[in-house]
Amino acid sequence: MLSLKEFYHLTELGVKFPYNEYGEYIGYKTDHDLKCRATSAGSRPRRQAAELAGWASNVFVKITITDTHGRSSGELLRRLAAEGIRLNVTAILTNEQVAMAAEAVSASPAAVISVFAGRIADTGRDPVPLMTQALEILRPYPNIELLWASPRELLNIFQADEIGCHIITATTDILKKLDLVGKDLSEFSLETVQMFVRDAELAGLEL
Repeated sequence: MLSLKEFYHLTELGVKFPYNEYGEYIGYKTDHDLKCRATSAGSRPRRQAAELAGWASNVFVKITITDTHGRSSGELLRRLAAEGIRLNVTAILTNEQVAMAAEAVSASPAAVISVFAGRIADTGRDPVPLMTQALEILRPYPNIELLWASPRELLNIFQADEIGCHIITATTDILKKLDLVGKDLSEFSLETVQMFVRDAELAGLEL
């Protein structure tokens, strides 16, 4: 049974393997997946992507930047982009990944690069410089938009807007805080004290 690397090497040497209408190599199995499921070679994902893209003209098919073994999805992305499929490349956390993804989907009619800025912030890193650089990487690609994924606080919406990020996802909990924008901080302080008192009263504790 061939490994994925060995299989690609044989195709580069000109070995002809049978393939179907999707360009999938028929009967190819990887040595790490006995059930013939998705790998970065683009077998099952390519078929699924074609089906999803056919649902509507505004569907963006989401593809992770690597598979679960850390292998790049670049080849799959290139094939799908060449077939005119709109793509959302997700689970990105580095600008090296941004650059690779942008090159891979450059032929797509439209694509989104989803950088998980919130997860970057979870590691103690400021995501703003990285997101700013990501925009510069994408500047030569008018068909690609940058998405600020996994925001953690309302401030992230303003940060994304300030640097010119095209899209930001936001949870309901974050959107509920929009009413606080511009709120008087002294008034907010008083409301916080009143909240503490209410919580103590509800607890029913006395000293």
